[in-house]
Amino acid sequence: MSLPFVKMHGAGNDFVVFDVRADMVRFTPEQLEVIAHRRTGVGCDQIIIIEPSKKADVFMRIYNADGTQVDACGNATRCVAWLVMEESKQDDVIVETNAGMLHCSRAGNKKVRVNMGEPKFAWQEIPLSEECDTLHLDIKDRGLSDPLAVSMGNPHLVFTVDDVEDAPVHDLGPRLEHHELFPKRTNVSFAQVIDDTHVKLRVWERGAGETLACGTAACATLVGLTQRGLLSGKAAVQLPGGVLEIEWDQKANRVFKTGPVAASFIGVLDVG
Repeated sequence: MSLPFVKMHGAGNDFVVFDVRADMVRFTPEQLEVIAHRRTGVGCDQIIIIEPSKKADVFMRIYNADGTQVDACGNATRCVAWLVMEESKQDDVIVETNAGMLHCSRAGNKKVRVNMGEPKFAWQEIPLSEECDTLHLDIKDRGLSDPLAVSMGNPHLVFTVDDVEDAPVHDLGPRLEHHELFPKRTNVSFAQVIDDTHVKLRVWERGAGETLACGTAACATLVGLTQRGLLSGKAAVQLPGGVLEIEWDQKANRVFKTGPVAASFIGVLDVG
């Protein structure tokens, strides 16, 4: 079976994108892992499947590099929205995901703004395995403590650090991804606040490892640290792959994310 694909990235968070609207295809977890492998496959953080939708312009299905399906990916949403806007010659589209309907609009040359929806703070909604204060979790490791948890359609654990470059991402990331408090595993972020409108961020993404950018992590960090009084509700989030502009409309309880889109190359893949 030969399938065309587009290799894309949003601020370095990279994807293999398949459009199966005309001919539905299902992948096994083993096939997805082969595709995502950076030495023997195409290589990516996530595999994205564009499917038809009865409620929106398209439905976006998301798989991590380890073959597990997840509900949300902000950078992939921008990439898919841009493809659909280019195809339809529209400036606004709606992308359906397992986490809900995401309204997307052009924000400049190869830039897309996405309404990421409502952040969720209740322990049951993230979800956590037991009731606790989600803005001050009792987790201590490698000298770090007092993280917060937020859901942006997927669970996030966020630590503040003095220097993000020295953060123990590859030590704590894989360990805390599987922390017993998170029954669905979690993304783990390390945030260095520069001032109330600027934060540096590194992210260990569940099922993918450290990524150059994670849109939902940037959103979760912005809202969590705004609740703690460290950010103003609107900030530039500097990730290793680039800058994402995040804004939390607290009155409407909606988070907006703006960032770049890039198509790296197109190809055809034999999937057997």
